[in-house]
Amino acid sequence: MAWGAIATWRMAHDGVIEALRLLEKQQSAGDAVETLIKTVEDYPYYKSVGFGGLPNAEGILEMDAAFMHGDTFEIGAVAGITDVKNPISVARKLSKDKFNSFRVGEGATKYSMLEGFERKSMLTERAHKIWEKRLKEIHENNLNPYDGHDTVGAITLDQTGTMTAGTSSSGLFMKKPGRVGDSPLSGSGFYVDSEIGGATATGLGEDLMKGCLSYEIVRLMGEGFTPQAACDKAVYEFHDKLTDRYGKAGAFSLIAMNTQGEWGVATNVEFTFSVGNNQAEAQIFIANMGANHTTEIQPITQEWLAAYEKRIKAPIE
Repeated sequence: MAWGAIATWRMAHDGVIEALRLLEKQQSAGDAVETLIKTVEDYPYYKSVGFGGLPNAEGILEMDAAFMHGDTFEIGAVAGITDVKNPISVARKLSKDKFNSFRVGEGATKYSMLEGFERKSMLTERAHKIWEKRLKEIHENNLNPYDGHDTVGAITLDQTGTMTAGTSSSGLFMKKPGRVGDSPLSGSGFYVDSEIGGATATGLGEDLMKGCLSYEIVRLMGEGFTPQAACDKAVYEFHDKLTDRYGKAGAFSLIAMNTQGEWGVATNVEFTFSVGNNQAEAQIFIANMGANHTTEIQPITQEWLAAYEKRIKAPIE
């Protein structure tokens, strides 16, 4: 039986490795995707997810997360949750509730407390320094405040054929309090059907939610498209349509995996991702928009990886 995991961005690679280890040992897709995303949420140098994530315009770290089970279509989600160590775990727990399975703001935070989830101050000193620096730059140079919106999105397939999807994000840096992007929204940030496959998104949520691209990719796979063909068709046709009708298209990238562990990716920016399955170990790739609605995908180089590690850990001056 095929099994595998795919996730957005280089930051997910260690989580993908751990997810594949669980899947190889016949653990569930749900456990694998939660473990994968928790690995990203717990790492302080990833400034767009969980601990160390960047705060909103008022200096408060609001987080969004979602979980979906491909067998039952159960969905749980949180938006604007604060001071909770692992929002993905709260979202997964909520997926078991028939009612009230999507909680926001104070309601989401209160639910996590009542259910005994670990509380933690998620705003690190490093993230606060980045926020302060950005405030100064905005004031002195009249800059656009919005910079950074990388969601960790993941899809897992276990040896029983079950598939799950999950997302987690601290959202758009310097966002207005209460702003919610695509990450916790079914069909936009994620979608999975264990009889077909799954997809998740990362990028500018305000534009991603205009297209419901995660659902569209799964729908196309259900019509017989390969994951790569489905990603190319959904992403680039919508990129062109949005550019034509709206005047521009923000950054967005999507990943997909089907029931055979085959995968696909499409993006309108430079985009990294990690993927592995029962036939290949986890590997990090870099993708770019190619010609004629295609995607160019290459393995990352050691030079790229070294530069990345140096960049994310550089001192904040």
